[in-house]
Amino acid sequence: MMWDDKTSESGAAEAAVPSGRQPILLNRRSFLGGTAVGLGALGLAGCSTTDTLLLAEARQVYGPMPDEKFPIPAADISKMDPKYYRRVVPYASTEAPGTIVVDPARFHVYRIEGDGAATRYGANVGRDGFLWHGDAYVGRKSEWATWTPPKEMIKRQPEAAKYARGMPGGLDNPLGARTLHLYQNGAYTLYTIYASSDPETIGSGITSGCVGLLSQDMIHLYARTPVKTKVVVLPA
Repeated sequence: MMWDDKTSESGAAEAAVPSGRQPILLNRRSFLGGTAVGLGALGLAGCSTTDTLLLAEARQVYGPMPDEKFPIPAADISKMDPKYYRRVVPYASTEAPGTIVVDPARFHVYRIEGDGAATRYGANVGRDGFLWHGDAYVGRKSEWATWTPPKEMIKRQPEAAKYARGMPGGLDNPLGARTLHLYQNGAYTLYTIYASSDPETIGSGITSGCVGLLSQDMIHLYARTPVKTKVVVLPA
């Protein structure tokens, strides 16, 4: 989704597109048109586990976050396919550690860890007609951002006009708890990687081009992503 907002930090950087990005894979509804632990360790080691154990660990990963400015409830992971749970996976890439790779075709976002591994998150992505690809970078970061719908969205969805002057941060705000704002050549693209509170949207194309992770996953990624981090969006 193409979102504007009124929030913090700025920066600029860009790098050439390297090859070899394909992974080795093991396997707000409103206006949507650490380190990896537990699940990640199992993914890297290639260990098998029972569905009960996997579910128990996922409930810990996606549990409530009561210390947030707006306390975040536990995610109802029964609404999400287990293949979208956060985990560390083997991932062959020439990108530098820390790089974020978005794979909209598989509804996954990867953070390159190096040594042939990546932290993998389930995601929602742009719906048909709003998909894009290319290189960008994190130009700004924001927590509980004010959301301002761009004029293009208001034309498509007139009900968004009531927020033309901005919607304050909160659990109902489409940007959620954390946002990475994507830039190209010094200019804000209006695209973001944002926090979603809707587990049923993970693994689907619903946005106007933005990429959403569950709030717990987005907070995990945000904490490990500095401004100027490279972001690679693969073709869908």
